[in-house]
Amino acid sequence: MSRVIEFRKVSKAFGSNVVLDAADLAIQKGETITIMGGSGKGKTVFLKLLLGVIRPDSGQVMLRGHSLGEMGDKEIRKMRSHIGMLFQGAALFDSLTVRENIAYPLREHFDYTEDELSRIVAEKLDLVGMHGIEEMMPADLSGGMKKRVGLARAIATDPDVILYDEPTTGLDPANNRRICELIRSLQQKLGVTSVVVTHDMEAAFSVTDRIAMLRQHKFGFIGTKEEARRSEERWVQNFIDGQMESEDDDL
Repeated sequence: MSRVIEFRKVSKAFGSNVVLDAADLAIQKGETITIMGGSGKGKTVFLKLLLGVIRPDSGQVMLRGHSLGEMGDKEIRKMRSHIGMLFQGAALFDSLTVRENIAYPLREHFDYTEDELSRIVAEKLDLVGMHGIEEMMPADLSGGMKKRVGLARAIATDPDVILYDEPTTGLDPANNRRICELIRSLQQKLGVTSVVVTHDMEAAFSVTDRIAMLRQHKFGFIGTKEEARRSEERWVQNFIDGQMESEDDDL
C-alpha cells in the first residue's frame, strides 16, 4: 500500500507548551487509523497540521507525496478539496437547509450546475441513510441526524481522506453504533483513507485498522487492535482500560 499521509519528525509548540516533538506517523491508502491521546495531548493540533491550518515548527507534513509546508495558500485550499471532515458537533450552518449545507464545499471547490449539485447531494444523503431530507433545517434534526448530514457533507467532494473529530461524542448508544457502522461502510464503498480522532475506546476498536496513541509528544504506540491488546506496555493497557496516566507519568 502507498502512503497517503506522513508526519516526518514533526514538532509543534505554542510558547513553552510543547505539543509534538519529532513525531513520526505514516498512514496507508485505504486504511482507517485512530489517533488517541489524553486531553490536550495533541489530537486537535494533529488535525490542524494535516489541514494546513497551522504549520509545523520543524519536520514535514506530507499529503499524497507533497509537503504542506512548501505549499502556498492557494495550493493549500486546492489540497483541502481532497480532504473531507466530520466536525465534533457536525458544524452545520443553522441558516442553510440540509441541501445547501452539503452543497457548500461543492460550491467552494467546483463549478457545478444546480442540477448537478442536487444529484450529488441526493447521492451523498443516500450513502448515509438520510434520503429525501434536503429541505430540512439543522434545527429540525436530532444529534445523530446532524452527524450523518455532516458526514454527507464530508464526502460531497469525493475526498481521498476523511477526518473524523470525536465522531461519537454526545450520541446515544444506538447512534454511536450507527456512526461507527457508517465509518466502516464508507471506507469499504468509497475506498477512502479515514483518520478518526477520538477518546472513545469502544468506538475506536469497532472502526479502526490501526491505532496511534500519543504519549510524551510522540506517537508512543502504533499498531493494530490486536497488537494493542497484546502490548506489554503498562501505559498502553491502562489506556485501553480507560485509566489515564498522571501528568507526571505522561511527561
